Amino acid sequence: MRYINNPSVINHLSMPVHRPAPAPRAPAPPAAKAQPRHERRKEARPGELLEAALSLFVEKGFAATRVEEVAARAGVSKGTLFLYFPSKEELFKALVRQTISGRFTEWNEELKHFNGSSAELVRYCMHSWWERIGMTKAAGISKLVMSEAGTFPEIAAFYQQEVIGPGHDLLKRVLQRGVDSGEFRPMAMEYAVYSLIAPMIFLLMWQHSLAPCCPANQQIEPVGFIDSQLDLLLGGMLAPALTPSSAVKTSKKTPPKSKPRIQTP
Repeated sequence: MRYINNPSVINHLSMPVHRPAPAPRAPAPPAAKAQPRHERRKEARPGELLEAALSLFVEKGFAATRVEEVAARAGVSKGTLFLYFPSKEELFKALVRQTISGRFTEWNEELKHFNGSSAELVRYCMHSWWERIGMTKAAGISKLVMSEAGTFPEIAAFYQQEVIGPGHDLLKRVLQRGVDSGEFRPMAMEYAVYSLIAPMIFLLMWQHSLAPCCPANQQIEPVGFIDSQLDLLLGGMLAPALTPSSAVKTSKKTPPKSKPRIQTP
């Protein structure tokens, strides 16, 4: 092995090597800040509370449902519930607005743009009500109001204003549409609307009372029931020239009445 003895070479090798500094890196973009879990829950809490309230009101009724139960089912404290709804009455009102009365704008728009006959519109209204309200938990709200109206008149008055009144107005417009076009005969609108409402009230009352207790051979099939009621109702509402019976002419003649015999003494 040879050793380097030249001083100039030794000095050159011992000098520090200067390398160019690396180019500075661009700062990484800040990571998207994930929304804290408690904030996500906060946004969803009103809906969770209303869902819990709907289940409990339908199961137990308004009087028997306590706000503590609603809060517990929604996974929050009673104090948190009162941040969104000041009382049980206000909670119920918000529930009615979300599930029923808040949809009248949508339903009125559908009526405005409906292109079929008035008979088809009546069928559409009754079947749509069943699909959107009757077959959901919200149907139990009507039974609750009818059952507890005497105990909670404020709730009954609110339901009358938010649901029953607008519902009647909507159905009267449906029937008046048919009268104006000549498809329906003239009728007393104030009372005719109950002919449409009564079958649906019966159906939801049945669903939330006797239906769970009846044997299979006595159950009511909702769609078939609605169709049967529609056939009866429309047969009575159609103008005489459009009724099915008027299209069938019978050839039987009514026999003349026999003259009473005078008995001689």
